[in-house]
Amino acid sequence: MLNIFKKDNAEKPNPMAFIFIGRSGCGKGTQVELFKKVIENKFGSNILHIETGSFFREFLKNNNSYTRDLSKQIIETGGLMPSAMPVVFWVDYLIKNFAGKENLIFDGCPRKVAEAEMLDGMLKFYNIPNYKVIYINTSKKWCVDRLTARGRKDDTVEGIEKRMTWFEKDVMPCIDFFSKDNNCQIININGEQTIEEVHKEVIQKVLG
Repeated sequence: MLNIFKKDNAEKPNPMAFIFIGRSGCGKGTQVELFKKVIENKFGSNILHIETGSFFREFLKNNNSYTRDLSKQIIETGGLMPSAMPVVFWVDYLIKNFAGKENLIFDGCPRKVAEAEMLDGMLKFYNIPNYKVIYINTSKKWCVDRLTARGRKDDTVEGIEKRMTWFEKDVMPCIDFFSKDNNCQIININGEQTIEEVHKEVIQKVLG
């Protein structure tokens, strides 16, 4: 089998897409940053990191509009933005930045099945087959304990419970959608380990 990750391939490897999914508090952000470094060092390729949360923060900071005011109200009350908003953000980003050769890392999307369907369609449009969905699998209790221990201002009992409920209701069906999609591969990672152990398992299962 052709190893598309080898640097010395005569033919340039096709771009790959990696989608990280996990409960709030699972350590997904840390694993994405560690994974990015491995991709950069191993393959010497540019990476586009599509992180929905940073897009929203930038929008709220630098935009003065009615849409921004409504968005701020929803976020401040712990609500979930309509699917159109994050999709518009990452589609616009890809149109402006993706040149067909960069590896893509999605962090914080999709959050609903409708978004998963649109993301899958976009990756097919870009001719990126066999993309990887990396599920950092942790129990609700494990994440609640972690979030409670870190003591951030927004980590209230009510706020944490909302995030856990949202994950079960909206994000878990995305994983089910991807599991039935022949265009991608779901990679289940035991997130209830040390940072180093989780990272090692991600590298072994995704790039091994």
